[in-house]
Amino acid sequence: MNFPYQIFVALRYFRSKKKHRGVSLNTFISIVGVALGVMTLLTVLSVMSGFHQDLQGKILGANAHVIVQSFDGRIKEYQSVRDKIDGIEGVTASSPVIYGQVMLRFGNRASGAVVRGINPAMEKDTTDILTRLKVGSLSGLAEDGGVPGIIIGRELLRTLGLFVGDEIDMISPIGELGPLGMVPKMKKFKITGYFEAGMYEYDSSLAFIDIRVAQRFFGLGDEVTAVEVKIADPYRAAEVAMQIEKALSMPFVARDWMQMNRNLFSALKLEKIVMFIILTLIILVASFNIVSNLIMIVIEKAREIAIMKTMGATNRGVMSIFMIHGLVIGITGTVIGVSGGYILCELLKEYKFINLPADVYYLSYLPVRMSLFDFTIVPAAAILISFLATVYPSWQAAKLDPVEQLRYE
Repeated sequence: MNFPYQIFVALRYFRSKKKHRGVSLNTFISIVGVALGVMTLLTVLSVMSGFHQDLQGKILGANAHVIVQSFDGRIKEYQSVRDKIDGIEGVTASSPVIYGQVMLRFGNRASGAVVRGINPAMEKDTTDILTRLKVGSLSGLAEDGGVPGIIIGRELLRTLGLFVGDEIDMISPIGELGPLGMVPKMKKFKITGYFEAGMYEYDSSLAFIDIRVAQRFFGLGDEVTAVEVKIADPYRAAEVAMQIEKALSMPFVARDWMQMNRNLFSALKLEKIVMFIILTLIILVASFNIVSNLIMIVIEKAREIAIMKTMGATNRGVMSIFMIHGLVIGITGTVIGVSGGYILCELLKEYKFINLPADVYYLSYLPVRMSLFDFTIVPAAAILISFLATVYPSWQAAKLDPVEQLRYE
């Protein structure tokens, strides 16, 4: 009994006698079950990858790939530090920056914020957040009649009830020592624009001012608090950060964007793994349909199995027939599921027919990113599960005693 004959018999068992229509229906249900499981799993993983990519893009848009700081909180002669950083392979741009914790007050409203003192021309080369200005321009950061400009996030603008052109008070808790103790510093700024990064964390607590104004306000002289670095490949950020630390030595430390957002991305990765495991249960449920379908076929074809054994078919040969039959069900369902998943993901990308509340998610549609890894591992897992589901029914078929089946024929 050669292998092609086993394939012929396995495929022939897809056609049942009229009085056993249920077997054909079960076969159809098994194929549909596998297809739905694969399609659902691929679609969900693609949507989660889309969310991950969108979130990563927003984080990289608002932050530099690597941030270089000093243990004493200040960087002197930052231009020479930038020259060393720019000479490292993979670095495309760097810019000085001043970070400060402040409170912004307008009338009876106040809110904490992180202010960045930037050089607008250099900042555009290291981050993309200032390209997301909704109103205003970078030229508005320059002092105008003694009142410097400030650009804040859209949510912070709403929280304080501000409009472009309003003046606010910036208060720093680190002030000068007076007769009554520490006196906070306070300075007026004029709202010259606002941005929308797409993440509440940035839009509600981030503000930009000119670096020279920040140096005077925080009393830094000609010093800065950090140097932002942009590299050609963001995924090499950790490697480049190590090279920067080696080139600058103590007291400098370089942190990459993945390290600063490690908890967030670890949570997203764990969530994707958990969703993969949970949705794989759909395929496992479909595999039980394969098991029940093969058991019914074994019962229906018991006489034919006995005849094949009397003609010389081995137990391994009989077992192969039903394994091939179940494997064909799994492969057919997987192919349909992969095709359906790909088509559904393309439709979601093209037509965006699932709307999201933009004020909650900062997205008006489901982001989709199809990964070759997902479209490889999911079909492989589905086919493997389908194959394992054939083992028990095939073993039962191989155990049939031809004498018992043909005794009363």
